[in-house]
Amino acid sequence: MTTARLPLFPLNTVLFPGLVLPLNVFEQRYRALMRDLSELPEEEPRRFGVVAIRDGHEVARTAPGLPEGARPEPGPASGFGADPLKSFYSVGCVAEAATIRERPDGTYEVLSSGTSRFRLLSVDASGPYLTGEVEYLEEEQGDEAGALATGVVRAFRAYQKRLAGAAESSLAGQADLPGEPSVLSYLVAAAAMLDTPAKQRLLQAPDTASRLAEELKVLRAETAVIAKLPSLPAVDLTQQPTSPN
Repeated sequence: MTTARLPLFPLNTVLFPGLVLPLNVFEQRYRALMRDLSELPEEEPRRFGVVAIRDGHEVARTAPGLPEGARPEPGPASGFGADPLKSFYSVGCVAEAATIRERPDGTYEVLSSGTSRFRLLSVDASGPYLTGEVEYLEEEQGDEAGALATGVVRAFRAYQKRLAGAAESSLAGQADLPGEPSVLSYLVAAAAMLDTPAKQRLLQAPDTASRLAEELKVLRAETAVIAKLPSLPAVDLTQQPTSPN
C-alpha cells in the first residue's frame, strides 16, 4: 500500500473529483496552510485533502460570549476533539488550488477543484494545521457502468424537472450531462440535494457502477417525494457553495 501525507482542510460538505470548491479562508490554521501552499515552487501542484466532518465544527467556536467550557483550545485540531481522526469521514477528496489570493487583512480567497479520492489513515496535529497520512483510491468502473449511466441521466433529468416545477423555476440553459460514467457519477452526486452522510456514501462507493446504482435509487426516491411537495426553495443544482471555513 502506497501512502502519502497531505495537509487537511475539514469542511461541513463533501467534495467530489472534478467539482469546483471556492474557499474564503480566515482562520489562522488555514491561513498557515494557504501561506505554505503559496510558497511552493510554481511547477509544484498546490494540493490539500478535503474531508467531511462527522463530528465537530468547521470553524472553531471562539466568539466572545461563549461559556468558557465551550471554547476549544486554539490550535490545528480545535473543534475536533482529542482524536481528530474520529471526527472525520474516512474517505476524502484531494483538492488542487488553481488560485490563492491573499487579501490585505491576511485572509485568503482560494479557488480549487477536486481531483481524486483518498482514504484517511491517520491525523497529525503537531504542526500549525492538520496533516493526514492518506492512501489514494483508484476509480474502478465496475460492471454495467455504461448502462447504469444511461439510467442515471434519465432519472436525473426527471429529478431536475420535478425540482424545478416545485420551485417554480426554469430548466432553460442547463448544460448537457457528461457521457463518461465516473464523471457523471460525481457530478450527479454533487448536484443532488442530499445531506452530508448521503453524499459521503456516494463518494466512498467502491466503484463507479456501485455509485451509479445507488444514485439511481436515490434519484427515483427523491423525485417521488418532490412530486408530493407543494413547493421547494429555489436552488442551483450545479453550484457548490463557498465555504466560510
